[in-house]
Amino acid sequence: MKTLPVESSGAAINIGSRLRGVRQRQRMTIDQVAELSGLTKGFLSRVERDLTSPSVSTLLKLCEVLGIEVGTLFEVPETMLVRLDEAPRVSLGGEGITEQLVTPRSEKRVQMIRAEIAPKGSGEAELYSVDCELEVLHVIAGKFTLVLPEQRVELQAGDTMTFPGREPHSWENESDEAALVTWTLIL
Repeated sequence: MKTLPVESSGAAINIGSRLRGVRQRQRMTIDQVAELSGLTKGFLSRVERDLTSPSVSTLLKLCEVLGIEVGTLFEVPETMLVRLDEAPRVSLGGEGITEQLVTPRSEKRVQMIRAEIAPKGSGEAELYSVDCELEVLHVIAGKFTLVLPEQRVELQAGDTMTFPGREPHSWENESDEAALVTWTLIL
């Protein structure tokens, strides 16, 4: 039987940066990995910067120290694209607001909502809360007022406000210009 020669795609697999990411997520220093693996810090640094490739046995040792399966270093991360013109509209209430869900509907960890608020647009008259752990409000353009039980926070382009998702709130765009904001909900 004749085999088909397959040319390499030439695409580099940067396992070093993936190893560094795992190490950092586990809050391990390069010194700790060096001590536990018996490798030098200099060698580990070169591996993590993808300047050198470890042997299979060294890679197995590093994965054992980091507590991961070797195969995870070669998995292609799942990515999902939502184009703005295809993002579904949502309505969380209020007047003078157009909202779009810009994260995939299937995403269960986080939701990002892009909102265009017309001049004098406003949220619900009564304060409301959202069923999520954390909300992050970022003002991309214009001015925006976040209304909390004890205060009103005036925000402008570039400002970001983070608060517990269950904190009662509402909002207003008191200006004569449209505002563009994103709400990121950590579920």
